[in-house]
Amino acid sequence: MKNEKLSTDEFNALLEIAKGIQGRPSACVGRNSKRLSGIKLIKFERTGRIILTDLGKERLFLRRCVLALKALVEQPGAAIDADVAMFLGKKSHIAEVDGGFAITEKGRESLADIEAQGL
Repeated sequence: MKNEKLSTDEFNALLEIAKGIQGRPSACVGRNSKRLSGIKLIKFERTGRIILTDLGKERLFLRRCVLALKALVEQPGAAIDADVAMFLGKKSHIAEVDGGFAITEKGRESLADIEAQGL
């Protein structure tokens, strides 16, 4: 799959779908559902429910990782989710310091690569 760049509005729609839609989808989901379905991040069930695909879940998780790295650049020791911290720690992108986390040089390089790609 080609790495499709998603807009903030499209990520907001993915987040809304991840939380579960009760009743009628919002305008945000309606605006973005055709494209998100086309790039296989969401799917429509036969019942009409809209759900995330595994690829959609992975994309949201990776976005959380990038946002965590950006937060640690701006404020070392910033609070990040446990699952994100575990993943980034295994990849040596962050290191534990004084009860919090700090971004490593490898993490800075990865973040620079991501930003250079515009993702």
